[in-house]
Amino acid sequence: MNARTLNTTLIVALLAASGAAQAGRGSGDGFATRARVLASTPVYESINEPRRECWTETVGHETRGYREGNNAGGAILGAIAGGLIGSTVGKGDGRIAAAAVGAATGAVVGDRMNQGGTYYESRPRQVERCQVHDDFRQVVSGYDVRYRFEGREYTTRLPYDPGKWLTLNVSFTVADDPRGERWNSSHNKWSD
Repeated sequence: MNARTLNTTLIVALLAASGAAQAGRGSGDGFATRARVLASTPVYESINEPRRECWTETVGHETRGYREGNNAGGAILGAIAGGLIGSTVGKGDGRIAAAAVGAATGAVVGDRMNQGGTYYESRPRQVERCQVHDDFRQVVSGYDVRYRFEGREYTTRLPYDPGKWLTLNVSFTVADDPRGERWNSSHNKWSD
């Protein structure tokens, strides 16, 4: 038997004895020991952290019409011209009525001809657009650990990487008798 195996056996024996002594005093039912880690494999989990991206975009155009000043010159000239033309039609009182109708018609026509001073302005419109993008990333959520204790292999999942050695809390409990027998304390032997 080499020195390392002997030292490990002695440590386990001392720990077991210490645990038994503690159990005898009623303060605990076990002890702590170390087990050799055979493998530690990280377990990954996908986490989504969506991010919002916004930008300004030019869309469509707003069109507005403007009229230069308040120019009544076209309506006045149209009324005069319409009145003169209307006065040449008819006789007597009909001539006065025709002149009035001609003046009114000329004012409307002159005003419409004056609308050539209206101009239109077109401006682009800025709109903010946003879009949400999924941003998945992998994070370690734990480690699947395979270790050896007392010649047997075990597995567990831990929130950390234990390294080469794993500290175990070993505790003892009395198993139920699978045969259904009872302990006879007065005879110190199994009884039926």
